[in-house]
Amino acid sequence: MNFKKALLPLAMFAALATGAAQAQVSVMLPANPGGGWDGTGRQAMQAMIDAGIYSGGVNFTNTGGAGGTIGLAEFKNSQSGKADALAIFGAITVGAIDMNKSPISLADFRPVARLTTEYDVIAVKADSPYQTLAEFVAALKADPGGTAVGGGSAGGVDQIALALLAQAGDVPVNDLNYIPQASGAETVTGIINGTLVAGFSGVSEFAQFAEQGRIRILGVTAPERLAGIDAPTFKEAGYDVEVGNWRGVLGSPNMPDDNYAVWVENFKKLNESEQWHKVLETQGWAQNYLGGAEFGQFIADETVRIGAVLKDVGLVD
Repeated sequence: MNFKKALLPLAMFAALATGAAQAQVSVMLPANPGGGWDGTGRQAMQAMIDAGIYSGGVNFTNTGGAGGTIGLAEFKNSQSGKADALAIFGAITVGAIDMNKSPISLADFRPVARLTTEYDVIAVKADSPYQTLAEFVAALKADPGGTAVGGGSAGGVDQIALALLAQAGDVPVNDLNYIPQASGAETVTGIINGTLVAGFSGVSEFAQFAEQGRIRILGVTAPERLAGIDAPTFKEAGYDVEVGNWRGVLGSPNMPDDNYAVWVENFKKLNESEQWHKVLETQGWAQNYLGGAEFGQFIADETVRIGAVLKDVGLVD
């Protein structure tokens, strides 16, 4: 047997895999600098380098707008078939595609990894008459139009969380009075001054105000109670709702299989690394890894679920 010939294919595969791990990777950040997607992409790649998982260069591109759909459209048009091209995106993108009638589909891209999830909380003013989530839902059911609820942009995770809660509480979703706010801080202001009866936002944006005694958190959309938050999950309170603002990584459409396999493995190693765990702790991000094909199925399921919610609330046809 010619062992030199037998070993040649293995050597070529090893060289290909090593090349993918050392290449100049392009990372699309479909948001402006300084936001959550920007931070996730930059810090994930830096942690990957620090952990010795990847040692090549990284070229970042920021293209914001329309919930990430502008950047992802640019990414698809310029990077299809490229071996080492990645994009950061998240839960907001799923609804934004429908809301903005974007021609892109998340199924066009290769699912690499879900990295983090930040869960929502619902809060009321500290002296609100609503002590529990059930009491708030009862008020919402009695007068949905007169119960103003604030949160992030229209069609985003906050509005979806409210719609799912309304569905679980037999409240007509089309009658909800949801008022988008510019930021979590603005939502808190509305709650405190009485403009809003309640508000939704990520845990990190509301926790400090709850600690100060300015607002009262009634529930969290996580599957389990969250450390430092004295409130039940929605499911605990009797409402079968779980939703979070997850963030993840896509590979370019038609990325070669060998390169795709390397990047899925790279992010799996990142998830297990001490360097990434330090980033998660520093940023207050919840680790919520899901890789490869399993992540692809999750995206498909979320697309159906969120699309149905947006139709229920009248945001899409």
